[in-house]
Amino acid sequence: MNKWTGMGRLTRDPELKASGSGSEYCHFTIAVDREYTKKSEERKADFVDCSTFGKQAAFVEKYFKKGDGIAVVGRLESNKWTDKEGKNRVSWGITVDRVYFPPARKGQSEPAPDGSGFAEVEEGDEDDIPF
Repeated sequence: MNKWTGMGRLTRDPELKASGSGSEYCHFTIAVDREYTKKSEERKADFVDCSTFGKQAAFVEKYFKKGDGIAVVGRLESNKWTDKEGKNRVSWGITVDRVYFPPARKGQSEPAPDGSGFAEVEEGDEDDIPF
């Protein structure tokens, strides 16, 4: 099974683009904090490249910006190519199937209406968002 779930903060504003065929897509990177146990250790984060498509891409670009929390569910995919020097290269990223607003922190508005802590956003839900 190839399923990846992660929650982090956007490292830059998402940018909506269109492919040659006119399909919309959005690439973004999230910083995902590593768990740690020692107070003396510096926090570490992994930077995860993500891509989403269609109406969901437009949604991400419209409602999220640099520094915002975001939770994603998708699949891990590799991209192989040969660079200018003829070396074989591989990059890894997440193709996002679902986007969620992260749980609210103290002092913020309530999380999801169902009390789960997550507000799920799926393709076509844009008109149902209360803001």
